[in-house]
Amino acid sequence: MELHLTESRIDAAHLSRDSSVALFEQVKDSLLQSHHTNDSTFRQTYRYYSVHGKDLQEVYDAVIDSLNLRGVRLRGKSAKPAEPRSEPEHLL
Repeated sequence: MELHLTESRIDAAHLSRDSSVALFEQVKDSLLQSHHTNDSTFRQTYRYYSVHGKDLQEVYDAVIDSLNLRGVRLRGKSAKPAEPRSEPEHLL
């Protein structure tokens, strides 16, 4: 998830392609280190999930849930749905 967010942030910065790639690789290496892994392990895992679509879908479902929860938190709303109003809206 962090790599996707990083990629989006770099994309939004509208840097040149060379600068974007260099920055992404630098941040990716830092993220991999923070998760106690390396590029080789990341690539092996990436290849596994590219062949096992069902497993990848489960990962992306979890990522989407996490991103939705982050969005809710950033907007300052609770995760539960809004309570229905007792008065019809045109009377408020």
